[in-house]
Amino acid sequence: MEVSLGQKHKPQQFNLLSFSKLHSSTPPSSSLARFSIESGNGELSFQQDSETNEVVRFNLTRSRLFKLSEVESICINQSEESSKKENSYSTAVNIKFRTEGESQAFHRAFEKWKKEAANAGTQLENGTVLASKSKFDDKIEPASAKMYFHYYGQLLHQQNMLQDYVRTGTYYAAVVENRADFIGRVVVDVGAGSGILSLFAAQAGAKHVYAVEASEMAEYARRLIAGNPSLGQRITVIKGKIEDIELPEKADILISEPMGTLLVNERMLETYVIARDRFLVPNGKMFPTVGRMHMAPFSDEYLFVEVANKALFWQQQNYYGVDLSALYGCAFQGYFSQPVVDAFDPRLLVAPAISHTLDFTSIKEEELYDIDIPLRFVASVGTRVHGLACWFDVLFNGSTVQRWLTTAPGAPTTHWYQLRCVLSQPIYVMAGQEITGRLHMVAHNAQSYTMYLTMSAKMWGPGAEQGGIIQTSSCKLDLKEPYYRMSQPQPYAWAQDQQPQQLLHSQDSPIQSQDAAGQGFVQQPTQNLYVPSDR
Repeated sequence: MEVSLGQKHKPQQFNLLSFSKLHSSTPPSSSLARFSIESGNGELSFQQDSETNEVVRFNLTRSRLFKLSEVESICINQSEESSKKENSYSTAVNIKFRTEGESQAFHRAFEKWKKEAANAGTQLENGTVLASKSKFDDKIEPASAKMYFHYYGQLLHQQNMLQDYVRTGTYYAAVVENRADFIGRVVVDVGAGSGILSLFAAQAGAKHVYAVEASEMAEYARRLIAGNPSLGQRITVIKGKIEDIELPEKADILISEPMGTLLVNERMLETYVIARDRFLVPNGKMFPTVGRMHMAPFSDEYLFVEVANKALFWQQQNYYGVDLSALYGCAFQGYFSQPVVDAFDPRLLVAPAISHTLDFTSIKEEELYDIDIPLRFVASVGTRVHGLACWFDVLFNGSTVQRWLTTAPGAPTTHWYQLRCVLSQPIYVMAGQEITGRLHMVAHNAQSYTMYLTMSAKMWGPGAEQGGIIQTSSCKLDLKEPYYRMSQPQPYAWAQDQQPQQLLHSQDSPIQSQDAAGQGFVQQPTQNLYVPSDR
């Protein structure tokens, strides 16, 4: 016999120290909070002990509860009507408890009743429960998400990013030098981590900052922010995914550090775009504003031999009496399927770089699922091309100062380093010869991309105007599984007629070049690099 939620649970009540609607002129008053079942739906109601005797009712399936301190919380409810509108606002109330124990009991009851209400709404005929999934859960496999949030929930990894002084210093400069964009504004920090960017925004004069963090790092962020009370009183930490949470107001500006290896790894850019669509006011600011992926062919015999030699282990024909050579071919291809992450000398580049631009203010989330970049270069030297070198930069398009954060070879090294896709079959080129190809990146549910790279050398010399391809090499790589070489760039002899800094032309070109048509940004990324004095 099926038992309804109302029969299983009697109403549960809590006496609150105070209760008030957010942004309401009505002073806080003591209140009675009551969990119950009304018309088959889980409900949380608040009845104020005041002259108005007003009752505020929240549907538990559309409500979220966030802890602001040991004895203070905020509860947000989105009405059924407003959930269908893009530019709608939620109802939010501030709750205060007499003791930390009462707060904990209320939060436990909220989660229990919310879970039961959700289960009651998704009962199937056979008695099983159809679990609801968020947009994030629909596209990311659970094992990857668990590992991802576990990684960023550890202080040692946050420290690694904080100690990247190029990264942290550039963010600090971009915020404090653009105070006009932050003073008196509402800010949402997307994937707040330790909360450092939220604190920067508060330093710049933000009216209020919502620091949204899905990992266990949210608790550390609360402690760090509480340790800076002059700033922390304007910061609310919300533990949850951007795809799932609700906020009591829209943001004037988004700030985030969503960049992974080659800009797009970890697929957090999609979350950044979702935050824009859900929470940013029209014409609001985004820090960062634009990202560019830069690519150029490279020649590095040492790296090629190093990768190829990794598979030599599998050529052994008497390994404890076992012939391993049957797996040599698979191992060889496996090592070349790993992008190489390290810092390299820019003199290894054999042609000027090209770029592919992502405008975070206008790009659609779906456009990040499949990224297709045509390649065309003209070789500056005659050499063997061993693959494609990649790096990225991002622009903070502030009203006062435009700041670039670059990971280019030759610039101060960041924790992102650079990335190189190594071909198992190099191609030969002469100076002036055209190199064409394609870099096709397809997102997968392990929060990364499968990369398909093809590079070809076109005919060169007499008759070249008739076209034709004389050499082609291709490879398939998994951006999720790189080879972290991470060595510092070594000095190399000059390659024939190659000159220093000759091949980083795309770093000195306006952002409207390549496929960034229509953008008016003219700042050069390496000229505004901010490095603190203690670096």
